[in-house]
Amino acid sequence: MTTRFGTGRALRPTTKLLPEHTRGHNRSLVLQTVYRVGQQSRADIARETGLTRVTVSDLVAELIAEGLVIETGQREDARPGKPATLLELDRTAFQIIGIDLSEYAIFRGAVLDLDGHIVHRAEVPLGRATGADATALVIRLAESLVAQATLPILGLGVGSPGVVDLAGVVLSAPNLGWLGEDLQGILSTRFGLPVVVANDANAAALAEHSFGDADSDMMLVKVGHGVGAGLLLDGTPLFGSRFAAGEIGHVVVGTDGGLECVCGKHGCLETWLATPRLEKAIAATPESRTEILTEAGQRLGIALAPVVGALNLAEVVLSGPTELLDGPLALATIETLRSRTMAEFHGDLTLRMTTLGEDIVMRGAAVMVLSAQLGVS
Repeated sequence: MTTRFGTGRALRPTTKLLPEHTRGHNRSLVLQTVYRVGQQSRADIARETGLTRVTVSDLVAELIAEGLVIETGQREDARPGKPATLLELDRTAFQIIGIDLSEYAIFRGAVLDLDGHIVHRAEVPLGRATGADATALVIRLAESLVAQATLPILGLGVGSPGVVDLAGVVLSAPNLGWLGEDLQGILSTRFGLPVVVANDANAAALAEHSFGDADSDMMLVKVGHGVGAGLLLDGTPLFGSRFAAGEIGHVVVGTDGGLECVCGKHGCLETWLATPRLEKAIAATPESRTEILTEAGQRLGIALAPVVGALNLAEVVLSGPTELLDGPLALATIETLRSRTMAEFHGDLTLRMTTLGEDIVMRGAAVMVLSAQLGVS
């Protein structure tokens, strides 16, 4: 079973159903409330969502029958009358498989609970695998994780580098040698589970939104095997007409040449910023570490300034190796951004490291599954 992680809607429903909408929206609204707010009575949910008590009772009965919502007991209440029965999302109903393909040396994955916490980890070395060999490694990693799950699996989420369409086809991932790779279809057929495959930076942005308290207007820049960005505007993921929104790794920054990129151009942002490129440059001249990182940050700032200016973003989050990104590189990036944008509109722009560390893409993959299967995040 394949699942499309759709575009054009906010991640968290916050308004009641209008007549022209579907029952599914109200269902997601109730689930979102018990997922985020915690223990609530039926009356609490009705007040929180604006739905009628009859609608809430009907939906809650359906969710209890499906094993998604449980009654946890009666509220201790000083008010007269029968105490309200409290409801909660059954956190033990399912687990989620999350896989991160963004790093250049390994593929990593995890079994996660419904709150995005890691239950079990696994990884496989990537080596020089590309094409069908890389796909085989993904399948091997997924097999290991499925075997480690101790509850029914809600779905399998994958964050992949490159351009990924809404059907989970990796249209282009040069670093992995993939072109039109139907990764979602391959995994769905192999495991018989709901599968969601999306760009790794988009997955990371979703994790930051759900678990990292990110602003609803933000860009997350993911640095690893390559460089990409995920965008949220008013809490809604931005994919672009050809699914390449945020694909900044192959934007040429500056007109002074630069190293050759895997895509064939010279001076792409990835040649300045990707982890293997930075590590190689620093290893060659360790005494120039600060200068190398500063120049990389300046190039990133040059690439981001038009985006920040055009979208009036409030926040930029960096995700990747802390030892490379946090320090001279981050400082040079924000200084370059501020020097290339209008202070009255962008002077309060925040640039920070993610607090989610190396788990960010796996946790974002879990958010994709939660959103696709339950309508919550």
